[in-house]
Amino acid sequence: MTEQDIRTAETEAAATEQTAPEQPAAQEEDAEQTGKMIKRLKRAERSVRDYQYFIFRVLLLLLVLWLLLFQLMGVTHMPNGDMYPRIDSGDMVLFYRLDKDVKFQDIIVFEKRMPETGSKETMIGRVVAVGGDTVEITDSARPVINGNALVETNIFYPTPRYEGFTEYPLTLAADECFVLSDYRNGGTDSRYFGPVKKSEIAGTVISILRRNNL
Repeated sequence: MTEQDIRTAETEAAATEQTAPEQPAAQEEDAEQTGKMIKRLKRAERSVRDYQYFIFRVLLLLLVLWLLLFQLMGVTHMPNGDMYPRIDSGDMVLFYRLDKDVKFQDIIVFEKRMPETGSKETMIGRVVAVGGDTVEITDSARPVINGNALVETNIFYPTPRYEGFTEYPLTLAADECFVLSDYRNGGTDSRYFGPVKKSEIAGTVISILRRNNL
């Protein structure tokens, strides 16, 4: 081996010694970059999961509200003073949709077509007679149910008969009820448009939100 070959070998060995430590450093840098990328991917994945969970909760809340307000419950407002003083004009009324088997003194929300205009209106009234009952309004402005004068401690007005509309005595069919307004002088009720059918009932009033509390 010549002197030139020895110098060449020493040079290659020195270069190998200088390069060898650089390889682990490069590997460490690559591992660090990979770790950072994995962390970013995990954060992005968590953000997507959080967003999906938020959307799910919003949709679930909307479903619950839809079931409550459009399937189980309903909200409407009192359009006039027919139920004064129990319910005043503009009061918000919450009613239960699934209760269509109404009873005496129930306050109900119903839709009725008006005899003169033919338009359908949402109304609120008090049930005073149900299917099978016979209703009479006397000349002295007293409602009579099945031959007995109706005693109402929560009504403060007489109940005049509306001539030319409902004819008495009136016997209700099984799916009908007779509804009166609480403000009997001029109130629009069964004296005017006749009995309310079960299919016309939207629900039974369960709560009232007074307008002056809004």
